[in-house]
Amino acid sequence: MKEEKFKSIQFIRELIIYLDNMLEGFPKKDLEIKRTIREESYSMLKIVYLANITSELKFRRENLERVIVKVKLIDFLVNLAYDKKIINQKKYIKVGQKLDDISKYITGWIKATIVEINKNNK
Repeated sequence: MKEEKFKSIQFIRELIIYLDNMLEGFPKKDLEIKRTIREESYSMLKIVYLANITSELKFRRENLERVIVKVKLIDFLVNLAYDKKIINQKKYIKVGQKLDDISKYITGWIKATIVEINKNNK
């Protein structure tokens, strides 16, 4: 489980750096999409840090599930940007891969947390 925590933070950090560069070219008419992508990515990092420091397993699981929701929201918004031809296919695929990595590690962390919860309830 320890690996998921730090790997997730690393993947989110890489995503934020990539998104910040990608968002530079967004047109003014799509500032809301740009703003939301940026806010959600930073919020995702904050939530992972919260989950990382809490000893309350239920709270950890709930926060990790919130991260998955944010991954899906960012994916939707990046897909929208691709459909509007704001970003090209290469950028779209790259963000998708980074989101998949985050989702995979967060899901593993959730499963490990559920195992811990079940073990503590016995």
